[in-house]
Amino acid sequence: MTERKSWKVLREELVYDNKWISVHDYDVIAPTGNTGVYGKVHMKGQAIGVLPIDENGWTWLVGQQRFCFDEWTWELPEGGGLKTEAALITAKRELAEEISMSAENYHPLFENIQFSNSITDEIGHAFVAWGLSPCDGEPDETELLEIRHLPLKEVFLMLDQGKLTDMFTLAMLSRAHYLAHTGGLPEEIAKVFRDIRG
Repeated sequence: MTERKSWKVLREELVYDNKWISVHDYDVIAPTGNTGVYGKVHMKGQAIGVLPIDENGWTWLVGQQRFCFDEWTWELPEGGGLKTEAALITAKRELAEEISMSAENYHPLFENIQFSNSITDEIGHAFVAWGLSPCDGEPDETELLEIRHLPLKEVFLMLDQGKLTDMFTLAMLSRAHYLAHTGGLPEEIAKVFRDIRG
């Protein structure tokens, strides 16, 4: 087995810091032995996503104008929480904040997934949720959201047509579809994903 070599940090400098992120600049020695520079965005929270499914096999998409690309995107309910807070607690809060729903059942889709490990240390967790009922939620004051409630089949059609561009949303849909077809989800929710061809 080939020996795996680590990166060596020669210098680290904090170049930017706010409530949510910090940006660090490094002089490094790469695993190849060559010197170089590296920039890393450190995320102070963790990303949380939820794929809610109602009794008819419908879900919710949340639309908003995202800052980085200044583009409108449709996404599954998602947001961020403290690393010291259990991912499930954050997921329940996000579901209430974004679509004013609570769920009786949550099943993990993935945990500790790395979003962009070349430039950031952001970690994400996601759940599929069902047994839904309306609840009161307090929207984030910085978000102007549009909510769509639509058949899961239509969401997968949007995915196929390239109308969904948020990687977290794509990952949740793909993972749920895979688990539904490989015995990784409870039957009551797995059948919804197997029925989308109908």
